[in-house]
Amino acid sequence: MVAFPNAKINLGLHVVSKRADGYHNLETVFYPIPLKDILELKSSDQVAFSSTGIEIPQSLKGNLVIQAYDLLAQDFNLPPLAFHLHKLIPIGAGLGGGSADASFCLKMLNERFELGCSGDQLERYAVQIGADCPFFIQNTPVYATGIGDQFSPCEVDLEGYHLVLLYPGIHVSTQTAYAGVKPKASVEDLRDILKRPVNCWKGFLKNDFEPSVFAAHPVLEEMKGKLYDKGALYASMSGSGSTMFGIFEEDPAWTEESISAWTFAL
Repeated sequence: MVAFPNAKINLGLHVVSKRADGYHNLETVFYPIPLKDILELKSSDQVAFSSTGIEIPQSLKGNLVIQAYDLLAQDFNLPPLAFHLHKLIPIGAGLGGGSADASFCLKMLNERFELGCSGDQLERYAVQIGADCPFFIQNTPVYATGIGDQFSPCEVDLEGYHLVLLYPGIHVSTQTAYAGVKPKASVEDLRDILKRPVNCWKGFLKNDFEPSVFAAHPVLEEMKGKLYDKGALYASMSGSGSTMFGIFEEDPAWTEESISAWTFAL
């Protein structure tokens, strides 16, 4: 059985407040995009994981796909399985690739073994793996609050636009990113901003991580400027970085030699 876990971008990201448990309350919109990994599962005499593509620097125990399997195996009589992941979504890039892999694993197991779990049940399993994971169960644009696990409908549709992703290979520590942000209540609901035309988002749709992350990695701010110079209607950092994305009305036929770059029709 094969699935294709996809990445996401954040359309706006506000750090609203710090919680008593040490986490932060957020406000963001998750939007699925076509950059995908390839995840295969097959029968085996023991639980195993292998990978190709981008190197995954994790032990078997720490692997999110295996964590997903272990969670369901606690409640269901699952046979041992071998998982192979061809990794194409950059790791630690603000694109949610690891979270997608885990959530797609949950969905694959539910389908393969007819476990009968509803979407809500799968989301409850997913949040135990990571805050971004529940989004990938339904995998549709949502307005997310809490730690990124409380969802409300969001009517935003980028069909017909073109997306450019730029990834410079810089690892941005999530802890460092949060340390540079002072939580504050949002001035305007992201959903109201996103109701405007895309060319009206600039200056209003913001990622609170950008100022501190750009100060530590000036090349990211330069990349954002380059996206606007090339005609992006809107450009931003996804999550806590370091992927930058630009939304274009026409295909910019982007070429980049020094960094990883992808162009997609949405």
